[in-house]
Amino acid sequence: MAFTLAACAEMLWRDRPIEWRCAQLDEMGFEVGLWNWVDHDLAKLEASGARFSIMNGYLEGRLADDAGAEALLASARETAEVGKRLGVARLNLHGTGLGDGGRPKLAEVATPLKWVKARDTLHRICDLGEELGVTFTLENLNLPADHAGVPFARAEETLALVAAVDRPQLRLNLDLYHAQIGEGNLIELCRACLPWIGEIQVADVPGRCEPGTGEINYSSIARALSKMGYDGPVGLEAFASGDDIAALTAFREAFQQ
Repeated sequence: MAFTLAACAEMLWRDRPIEWRCAQLDEMGFEVGLWNWVDHDLAKLEASGARFSIMNGYLEGRLADDAGAEALLASARETAEVGKRLGVARLNLHGTGLGDGGRPKLAEVATPLKWVKARDTLHRICDLGEELGVTFTLENLNLPADHAGVPFARAEETLALVAAVDRPQLRLNLDLYHAQIGEGNLIELCRACLPWIGEIQVADVPGRCEPGTGEINYSSIARALSKMGYDGPVGLEAFASGDDIAALTAFREAFQQ
């Protein structure tokens, strides 16, 4: 298996400075995932020497209305410049801005007109990506446990939008933790999404900890992905159930058999 493995720095060693976490992950051979760049000292992140796989690609805005789209494009442009400075490979988007605890800043129902607006906004995101030479991803989320009220949250919805846009500047960030809670049937979901996947993120269910702590057989998923021909990035976006290095070891063992 030839996956590129990454891990979310915010969710590990939570008592240590973020630049220490990034350097530690780099030393262990992992790329690094980040959340919002405004929470961190960019100079310290650069000095960590880490290779950054993904980070949040916007600070505010929404896909499906005029005001939200303008805010999204403006904050995505600002964030893309920061991403280029750090060498971040992918800039992540959601259907709407997320607030405290992952709750949507504006809960809404995705009506047919909103679907059309979301598609058009994502085309504009692709124009920005083409202009600046960056790649954006659209992430699926789960509604039952963590993100009630977020539009375009299910993997079938993010897939529909990314496939409808069908441009290389926009890929899927397929989060299998969220998909297991919301949809299940993960291997067939991976197969359906395969042409548009930019990154796969993982955590076990329940608990959102490392592989082997819940119900998902990630070793089987890894083998299936390899047989499908997927050799891209896989990111651990999970808390450690105990020791952080043990959690990273379990993740590596599941995806490097």
